[in-house]
Amino acid sequence: MPDALILARAQFAFTVSFHFIFPAFSIGLASYLMVLEALWLKTGSGVYANLYRYWLKIFALAFGMGVVSGIVMSYQFGTNWSVFSDRAGPVIGPLMAYEVLTAFFLEAGFLGVMLFGINKVGRRLHFLATCMVALGTFISAFWILSVNSWMQTPTGFEIAENGQFLPGPDWWAIVFNPSFPYRLVHTVIAAYLTTALVVGAVGAWHLLEDRTNQGARRMFSMAMWMVAIMAPIQIFAGDLHGLNTLEHQPVKVMAMEGHYDSHPDGAPLILFGIPNSAEKRIDYAVQIPKASSLILKHDPDAPLAGLDSVPDDLEPPVGIVFWSFRVMVALGMAMLGLGLWSLLARARRRLYDWTPLHRAAIAMGPAGFVAVLAGWVTTEVGRQPFTIYGLLRTADSAAPLAAPAVAASLVAFIIVYFAVFGAGTWYILRLMAKPPQPGEPAHPAEGAPVRAAGITPAPAMEGGTPS
Repeated sequence: MPDALILARAQFAFTVSFHFIFPAFSIGLASYLMVLEALWLKTGSGVYANLYRYWLKIFALAFGMGVVSGIVMSYQFGTNWSVFSDRAGPVIGPLMAYEVLTAFFLEAGFLGVMLFGINKVGRRLHFLATCMVALGTFISAFWILSVNSWMQTPTGFEIAENGQFLPGPDWWAIVFNPSFPYRLVHTVIAAYLTTALVVGAVGAWHLLEDRTNQGARRMFSMAMWMVAIMAPIQIFAGDLHGLNTLEHQPVKVMAMEGHYDSHPDGAPLILFGIPNSAEKRIDYAVQIPKASSLILKHDPDAPLAGLDSVPDDLEPPVGIVFWSFRVMVALGMAMLGLGLWSLLARARRRLYDWTPLHRAAIAMGPAGFVAVLAGWVTTEVGRQPFTIYGLLRTADSAAPLAAPAVAASLVAFIIVYFAVFGAGTWYILRLMAKPPQPGEPAHPAEGAPVRAAGITPAPAMEGGTPS
């Protein structure tokens, strides 16, 4: 049986990966719902109201599963990782409390109005509720990413005699640590792209069945605009994030690039290969000479240090980081390709009847989730062997638990998660398989209840009936 440390790491990796699937979707979907309701209120087109109703039910399920799946991680801080909690609690505890006091309370206060008050409140109040929920999801990401970024690039702290990390006089140095702005932008854009790809895939699916469905046409068009605009921005943001990582976590970049050896006169960009940590080389490497120095230093002859300059016990697992980074980059390039393809389809006026594009959009539907998970694997595994980079080792962060106890809870989590959240995901897919309503009811009068959406489908909206 693996030791307790490996099992504790596997348990947290499993729960956080399962959890992050849902916020990666709900962050973008909350903003999409805000845009849909704003467009409906501005234009009066019932297509937007019907799309709002369509995606609201899906959002409610994804949001609920995200909240429930995230609770488990908090308990693990007090069980498997109690030493880490004791050492870092004075710093990360307030940050996580801010997330509860701001984002969670904001979402809890307005989510009920958003989901159930659609037929009970005026349209402006309901739109405000939707905006507040969307804002809450962003604020939640803000604080959680601040915590994670501080663990990656710790600043603004003091170390007490008992080894605890204590906040220094400048609290904002902790919140806005060196990697936080880059990680926040990169992650939030990733959430928007993840949502856009899902919405685009659903729209493409229904366009293959009925090209005249106005809801499917509108959602597919909006999703492709988002992919076409945000994919190149994400690539640029990712490049800036990589340069920041090179500055503060150079060993992680060495593992990402597969640079076992230092290159004093320009490092190659290794496209593919098989990391061989035993022999300290990349087998069967396909590479572009000096391209890595050009990307990372903007100079093809710039020197880059390799893992040969780092003690073996400070190296992360190169194989995992090397391949997870390439999966993320490859999917990012595929997103860019899909966005450019959609622009070509618009130029040719074939956005709604180009079958290969629709099939490609369906195939890319899960790509955002895979890319997000690959990015987090790169970030977290690349930080090893530390939980707080350069200061607290992972081996020194775990609680002194017996391996069988951790293994039992890990097996229980796997069974429960796949049963509960698997069923929830299956139901979401069933909702997505149903086409959006094609009708365009009239705009409600000023001050009238919105009557456009709800957890249960509304057969009509005030002022008209679906055609």
